[in-house]
Amino acid sequence: MLKKVFIQTIALSALLLTTSCDSWLELRPQDGIVQDRFWNNKEQVASAVGGIYASVIDVIPEKVFVMGEIRADMISPSFRITNNELDILNSNILPTNALTDWRDFYRIINYCNTVISFAPAVLDKDKTYTQDALKAHVAEAKAIRAWMYFYIVRLYGDAPLKTSATSSDDEIVPIAKSTQKEILAQIEKDLLEAEPDAPTSYGTKEKDHGRVTKYMVNTLQADVYLWMEKPTEALAATNKVISSAKFGLVSNPATRSNAWFSTVRSGNSTEGIFELAYGSDYTIRFGITNYPMYAIFGLGNSSAYRRYQASAYVNEEIFTEDLLDPTNYDTRADESSLTMTTGVIRKYDRAAGETPFNVVMYRYADVLLMKAEALAMLNRGTEALAIVKQIRTRAWAIVQTEQSPDPANIDGAGGVLDYILDERAREFAFEGKRWFDVLRNAKRANYKRIDLLVNLTARSVPSERQQSAIAKIKDPNSHYLPIYQYEIQTNKLLVQNPFYK
Repeated sequence: MLKKVFIQTIALSALLLTTSCDSWLELRPQDGIVQDRFWNNKEQVASAVGGIYASVIDVIPEKVFVMGEIRADMISPSFRITNNELDILNSNILPTNALTDWRDFYRIINYCNTVISFAPAVLDKDKTYTQDALKAHVAEAKAIRAWMYFYIVRLYGDAPLKTSATSSDDEIVPIAKSTQKEILAQIEKDLLEAEPDAPTSYGTKEKDHGRVTKYMVNTLQADVYLWMEKPTEALAATNKVISSAKFGLVSNPATRSNAWFSTVRSGNSTEGIFELAYGSDYTIRFGITNYPMYAIFGLGNSSAYRRYQASAYVNEEIFTEDLLDPTNYDTRADESSLTMTTGVIRKYDRAAGETPFNVVMYRYADVLLMKAEALAMLNRGTEALAIVKQIRTRAWAIVQTEQSPDPANIDGAGGVLDYILDERAREFAFEGKRWFDVLRNAKRANYKRIDLLVNLTARSVPSERQQSAIAKIKDPNSHYLPIYQYEIQTNKLLVQNPFYK
């Protein structure tokens, strides 16, 4: 049964993601076709790879936002927030909370494992399927598998590590947890193997932004290496993207305007490196009200579906205001991304007929700020600050948020790394990165900067819960989510994460 379910899911995913006549996902298997009849030609492999992307698009945008922001300090609840979300926001995380369920990540991982395991056999069955095409498909699957495991290791710490396909009921066996170190080693291995085989281009800018490229792999490598506290390797990865000369910051206009950000957020700009693309005619699959981010923010000033809005901290500290000159503002905090007076998050607003319709996961500004972070860790503070200035200049950042840290003060309070962290909060506000950014900086050098998490918690948790929440956040075990109770009950080899026993 599992064999058929897997292929049916791939078929359905490919069907859902096919939105225009020239889509690379158009070739797809018929529902019900099973494994021994499926892996026979290059079109079927391409369809299976397309199914991976479809499953990512179905799950990741909302999940990444919630898990990357809800434990941080830049959002506050709106009236539609769920009880499960409110519990996490209030630092009351229990193994029975369905938001801690990791099955969506592992489902995508199994799709990747299946392509990696079964695609090579197609070379002998379809003589038009080339070795280069196979390598590219496997590279895509390995990169996305690494990406999913990177979320898992940052959210859960130790977790099961499976790199073989589960394609039949007989192959469903309990798996114990692997250590964070083992999972990170597999992520690093997958990305190193994917890098030489991932395409540099698929021929169109839409595909280049919506599929794994060599530059997406390099960007993900930089992110992983920063988490692993390997700044030399992170710097090398960012330099590969920069030296390609294929990307750049979207230029700011001569006068203060949000035009640059409107271009970035829509997708397929010169700044985009990896985006989740909903197709050139998204209305075939999505109307405005079932666009994934609508269920989080609503759209425009509509509050019918809104679960989150910006916290007071965003207005008061992250962006601030020039009280003497209202025409002087950071263009990352204007009507294209945030209504400062109400806290309504506008970053994912879309209009009927608007194209492209992408959710940006990695962009060039991220590469630059990751490079700045790596440089700072290597005691090259002056170079790191020059990059921060470049980012701020493009965004018309206001003097009220400008800092002048001593280039030699790298990781102390108010130092270069703190300034980079603050700038990342402005540049990537509400993009699902804040919790991971703060945790990465806090845990560096054996939690030298635990104060970053303590301060974050003091800002984000209601006053009546603060003392309890601060006591919890001081325990590194609390920084990872519990294993969902269902998984503990069905897999007897799993041991609950220490903080939740």
